[in-house]
This record gives sequence, structure tokens and C-alpha cells, in this order.
Amino acid sequence: MERDLLEQLNLWHEEDEFENIIDRILEIPERDRDYDCISHLARAMNNLERYEEALQQLLTIEKRGENDPLWHFRAGYAYYYLEQYEDAVREFETADQLAPNDETTLSFLAWSRQGLTAMNRKRKRSMAMQARNEQVSHTGAGKAPFEGFDLTKFWDDSDYALKEYVSEPPTDELIASIEQELGYKLPASYIAMMKLHNGGVPINTCFPTEEATSWAEDHIAITGIMGIGREKPYSLCGELGSPFMIEEWGYPDIGVVICDCPSAGHDVVMLDYRKCGRHGEPEVIHVDQEGDYEITFLAENFEAFIRGLVHHDVYDTSEEDKQEDLRKVAHEEFSPLLSELCARVTEVDNIEEIIRAICTRIVEEKGYFAFHADEFSTLMYDLQFWLYTKSYPDTSREQYLKDYSKMIAFGGSFSTGGYAPGFITDWLDDRLRQGMIVGTSDALTFTDAATKQLLEKMKAFASAT
Repeated sequence: MERDLLEQLNLWHEEDEFENIIDRILEIPERDRDYDCISHLARAMNNLERYEEALQQLLTIEKRGENDPLWHFRAGYAYYYLEQYEDAVREFETADQLAPNDETTLSFLAWSRQGLTAMNRKRKRSMAMQARNEQVSHTGAGKAPFEGFDLTKFWDDSDYALKEYVSEPPTDELIASIEQELGYKLPASYIAMMKLHNGGVPINTCFPTEEATSWAEDHIAITGIMGIGREKPYSLCGELGSPFMIEEWGYPDIGVVICDCPSAGHDVVMLDYRKCGRHGEPEVIHVDQEGDYEITFLAENFEAFIRGLVHHDVYDTSEEDKQEDLRKVAHEEFSPLLSELCARVTEVDNIEEIIRAICTRIVEEKGYFAFHADEFSTLMYDLQFWLYTKSYPDTSREQYLKDYSKMIAFGGSFSTGGYAPGFITDWLDDRLRQGMIVGTSDALTFTDAATKQLLEKMKAFASAT
């Protein structure tokens, strides 16, 4: 590529004039575009969110880009935003091998791995839901409501459920009275269910969704199902029933609230009569008060909703998350800043292994990788401060709080993926009050006694590793 053209392309890139880059390069006959030219074209397309086109361009020079970390980064970037996370992980790993410890590469690698983990979970749940739907279609809803469905194992009759939800089976007179008060005819399947068990808390409390809600990206959760009556707080016309939710909480007057949710009023499940009219068969929807009463379709009728409920264990990824975080703290690379600080340590051996050992203990105790105000988190706050001020002795409070996130909080692969600044400022203020950290606002440092105490704790971890 000619030098003048390269300078112009770089100038346009700095000024975010990506369309100009694309237009200028496309003026060059395709046979005359060299490696650098196509690389700039793909970069501009990525920056304009034209990821598929960028990838097409990059693949034309794949062989020549084999040992170019920028080629792999740009390919990974396109794959990441196309949500092709497995390919993105491969490309960012290669980019990191060719040009180690680049912060941007490490961040995208961590995000791609998180995306891949989430996608694999989604596939797993989708397969489970498909299997369940096939089972439902075989048993099906016959002429009688819930034919082939075992309702005797549906309810969790805890003391709370019996007190707040469950009423005696409704009489025909009570049903007619409730329907008149609500202004809607209740579904036959709902009435049949309530005559067997009038309201309560089900064992299965989650319902899968195709789109994200305020509760989760792939499901909603309910606390209980309202029974037909007025006496129990969570009955259709009870103290916290459907009229209350519509009149006091502002939910749309399009049907009947039948389920409350764990958000304590900020989302509900409703029977939706908009399509069928007040005497027809309503659909079941989720209404999100936090999202300006956004409506998410759940099921074509009440029976389909009940049959589609699944146990919360289907969405419990805590053990999987814990194992992933244990792998992360044991094997992922430190951020460039943390690696730099560790390289300057002479007071203890194997400082990197000590950090990994402490963080492993944190994950084992919490179930995930995060620093709060517990004993081992505080130890990590102390350790990071000591590492940083040892290398940068004239560190101000402002400078340390600014650079804190570059060590572990947002440190690429070995990272908590975020942090609450309040924990850091509270820890720092506490150490200042205790006299463990001294100095002026322009230069903070540990006292000799605090440093000695910290080194003893680190050596104890070293002996255990």
C-alpha cells in the first residue's frame, strides 16, 4: 500500500470516518488490494458493525494473516459480535499467543468465553425444554383438563403456602361471584385445578421464555398461583389479588393477575383476554412493571402454562459457575499491570501462586470470584495496594482508586469482571483509621508493621500451596 494512502486511512480511522475508508478502498480494483488494504477495509467494516462483511474480507487473506495478531483480533472481534463465541475464543487465544498480554485482547477473550459458556447453557436448556415439550405433546391436553398430568405432585404445601395462598375448594357460587367481581370468565382448566387444590406454591416455579425479562434472560419465575376466593392474601380477590395489582400497581386492565413473582410486585403473570374477549380462552402473559409494563407472551392457555413450568434447578448454574471461576483463578493470565507488579516482588517467593491460592479460597467459600468485605477479600485489597505502592511509591489516593481496576477487577482473563467502588473506598478508609496506611493524600503507603503482617499472611499461603 502506498504511504500516502496508508496515512490517509489511519487519519480517517482516528477521526471515525470509517465510511471514507471503505469507499476509498473499494475504488481500488479487487485484484490490486494488498494485505494491508484488506485489513484496513475489514477494520472499518467492523467499526461500522458490518461484521459479516468484515469477516468475508478477512477470510480472503486468512493464510497471510496466520501469524498476524491483528488479523486474529479482527476476526475474533467480528465473530464475537456475530455471537459465534467458539470461533471468537479461538481467534482471541491465537492473538494473545502471538502478542501476549494485550489488555483489549484479554478483555475480549474473557467476554467471548463468558458468551460461549452462556450459549452452551442456553443450548442445554433448549434441549431440556424440547424434550419436555415432546413429552407434553404426547400426553397432551385431552378433553378433560390436565389429562395425563399428575397434579398430586405439583404443589409444595409449606406452612407459608398454606397460610398465604391455599383456600378450601371453591363452590360454584363462589366462582360465579369472583368472575362477576373480576369481569372475566375464568378458564375451565384453571377452575378444575382450583377445585382440586385452591391456590398455592408449585414445586416448579420457572417458565422458559424466548426473550429476556427483568427476571432473567431466558425465563421468568413465579412465587405462587392465586386461588379462587377473597380470604387469603394471595387469592384472586384477596388483599393482594388481581384488583389490587391493577388498581394500586397500575398493571394493565386486560385480564386477571393469577401469579405473583419473587420481585414483590414488580412483575406478575396474567390471563390476557385481549384477543378472546371477556368470556373466551385467555393467553398467559408476563407483565413487567419495571419495563414500563412490558408484556411477554408465555403460553396459549392456562393449562399449557402449568404444563410448561419447570424446576428452578434447570436454571441453577451456581456449581457450573463455580467450576469455571476455579479454572479461571487457577490458569488464566494476569493483567499486564498485575504481571508487572508481581515481577518486582522479592520479599516472598511465588507471589503469583499466592494470589491464585487466595483467590481460589475466595471462590471455594463464595461459589464465585468476587471481592467484598470478607476476610480474604480484605487480604486481596491489602495485597494489591502493597504491590502497587511498592512499585509506585508516590501514589495518591486518587491515582490508586483510578488504577485499581486494571489489576484484577477488569484485568482481562484473570478478573472478577467488575467491582463495587464502595468496597475499595471503605477498605481504604478503614486502613487509614487503623493507622495501617499512612501518609498524605499525595503519597499513601503501608506502615512497616502492616507490611510485615501482610507478608506473614502471604507466606502462610505460600507454605500451603
